[in-house]
Amino acid sequence: MTGLTIQDLYASHGRTQVLSGVDLTVEKGSLACVLGPSGCGKSTLLRVIAGFHPATRGQVALSGRLLDDGRSRLPAERRRIGYVPQDGALFPHLTVAANIGFGLPRAQRAGRVAELLDLVGLAGLGGRHPHQLSGGQQQRVALARALAPQPELLLLDEPFAALDAALRSDVRAEVAATLRRAGATAILVTHDQDEALSFADTIAVMRDGRIAQTGSPQALYREPADARTARFLGEANLLTAELDGSTASTALGVLPLTEGSLGTGRQLVMLRPRQLQLASLPGGDAVRAEVVRCLFRGHDYRVELAPETVGGLPERLVAYTDSAPFEIGAQVYVQVSGAAHPVGDAAAEPAAARPPATPVPAR
Repeated sequence: MTGLTIQDLYASHGRTQVLSGVDLTVEKGSLACVLGPSGCGKSTLLRVIAGFHPATRGQVALSGRLLDDGRSRLPAERRRIGYVPQDGALFPHLTVAANIGFGLPRAQRAGRVAELLDLVGLAGLGGRHPHQLSGGQQQRVALARALAPQPELLLLDEPFAALDAALRSDVRAEVAATLRRAGATAILVTHDQDEALSFADTIAVMRDGRIAQTGSPQALYREPADARTARFLGEANLLTAELDGSTASTALGVLPLTEGSLGTGRQLVMLRPRQLQLASLPGGDAVRAEVVRCLFRGHDYRVELAPETVGGLPERLVAYTDSAPFEIGAQVYVQVSGAAHPVGDAAAEPAAARPPATPVPAR
């Protein structure tokens, strides 16, 4: 059953158009994420859904109820939509219980607050004030307050951004589990790829005011629609290839294409860093490369490689490996595990051969 439906949505800030024909469907009871870089329009989209900003044209509907079509708008307070801002926005002078119950009918307040405290794992803390809680606990109070009136849809505007890395991961998992237990329909807005991939059932990648691609986290990561989406979702090795049906001829050998992918002619194909296998001895279609950088990241090593001059390869390849680090300057041999995925015409992506950006190593 459809929860939220957005069709051909446009919105502007003054004379600046921000949303340009957005289409999005979020099924009832699912967790969705709108993922995009700063300035792509994702927060404006959330504000239009919530009723805080007008659409100029298009349609926003929730469970069949029209919310906005550019001509008529349902007021925010009548939309049955909950909203969790980035900073939580708790009332500092009210207790946890009073924050959660704020706005609820008095007769329902005590029972509903107790139910939500238990749901978010804060039972027994209802008498505390926000300053007596950790950052993660404060975010759970904000979530409970948004769920209190039983909204049809919950919007989360980068609610984990202010938390440190370790806490952010834990709170994100707790919030996702809480929403699933509550059977809530929710949309998270974020620029953090890891956050989107670990939180949502469905991800909509937003770019330049439009939805570039929508799908499950696994599908988007493994089968992005184009090179820009591939890079945005994580590091990607982009190779020039000659496609012939379900195979791609590359400098790293003839590779199968991902299931359902067919093509002909000269195109770019994507390999994720985990697909590159490194060995000290040659074999098969392996290409020799020099190790130019090796970063320890706690859970693995990120190895940056300069392949021998072979047509169709970028100046740098990136591999992730669990094995012992390679010395800088060492000669290794690169092979591929798994299928390549086509991401567009090679001629249309002249920047594909640029070396990938080097991330800051994990601490």
